[in-house]
Amino acid sequence: MTSTADASTDPAPALPAGLTTRPLRREDSGIVFALMAAQEQEDLGTVEIEEADIVGDWAKPSHDLAARSVAVLDGDLLVGYAELMGVDRADTAVLPSHRGRGIGTWLAWWLRDLGRRLGSPVVGNPVPEGGPGDRLLAALGYEVRWTSWVLQLPPGTEIPERELPEGYAVRTAADADLRAAHDVLEDAFLEWSVRDREPFEDFRASLVERPGFEPWNLRVLTDHGGTVVGVSLVHVAPGGVAYVARLAVRRDQRGRGLAQALLVDSFRLAREHGASISELSTDSRTGALGLYEKVGMRSVATWVNRAVRLA
Repeated sequence: MTSTADASTDPAPALPAGLTTRPLRREDSGIVFALMAAQEQEDLGTVEIEEADIVGDWAKPSHDLAARSVAVLDGDLLVGYAELMGVDRADTAVLPSHRGRGIGTWLAWWLRDLGRRLGSPVVGNPVPEGGPGDRLLAALGYEVRWTSWVLQLPPGTEIPERELPEGYAVRTAADADLRAAHDVLEDAFLEWSVRDREPFEDFRASLVERPGFEPWNLRVLTDHGGTVVGVSLVHVAPGGVAYVARLAVRRDQRGRGLAQALLVDSFRLAREHGASISELSTDSRTGALGLYEKVGMRSVATWVNRAVRLA
C-alpha cells in the first residue's frame, strides 16, 4: 500500500449549468443501479453490480444515506452520484453520456468536503484500473492504496474436492450462529483492513434485508466442539453468476485447508442453485490470491483503490 497524497483545499469547481443535486433516498436504489450498471458496461464490458448490493448497504442502521450521499440530476435523469460509507469508502458513478463535463471532478470535491466535515483522515474510491475513473483520480492527485482482482471460476470448470479434517463440518448458518459468524469475519478482515469494527446490527441488516437472501447463502464451518471457526457468504445473481462476498477462517485454524474447503462448498451450492460462473474479489492487502488460484480461479478484472489524504 502506498501513502496517499494530500487533498487540495482550493474551492470546489462549479457543477455544470442546468444540473441539480439532492441527497439520495432509499427508493433511489433502482436508478443508482441503472447508473452504475451503465458505467460498468462502458468501462468493463460487463455489469458486476446488483441492485441487491445497494439495498443491502443502505439497510445498515449506521449509514445515514441522506447526510452521506448526493445525486446529480439532468432534469429527472440521474447522471451522477456519490456516497461515503463508513470512514473512508467512497463510491461514485457518472453516466457515460455525460462524461467530460466536470461532473466526476465536482463529485470528488464534494466527497472531500464531506470527509473533512465528518473527520475522515482519508477518502478512497475503487475504480477499474486504467479506466476513465482511474485516470481522473490520478490527475486529481489520488494515489493507489491497493489493487483488487475479480477472480472467476469459469463455466464448466471441474470443482476440485477438498476434504475437511476429521471433526470439522460445514453447514448452513442458523440465526443463533450470526454473532459468531460476524466475529470470525470481522476478526479476520481487521487483520489487514484499517477501519472501525462493523456493528453487528449492520452485518445482520445487510444480510437478511438484502433482496433475495436465503439461509443457505451463509455457511459456517465448525470444529470438534461445534464452535464456528470459518464463514462463507455467497449470493447468486440473475444470469447465473455466484459471488462469494465474504470468506474467512479464524487465525488459529489456518493452514489446514479449511478456507479451500469452504470455498469449494460455496461453489458447489451455488451451482446447485443455478450458477454457472462463480466469482469473488480479493486485494493486495490480504495475501489470499494464491488460495483462490489453487482451486482454479483466474483473474478477469483489475481494480485499484485510489485515495487522497484530507488536510
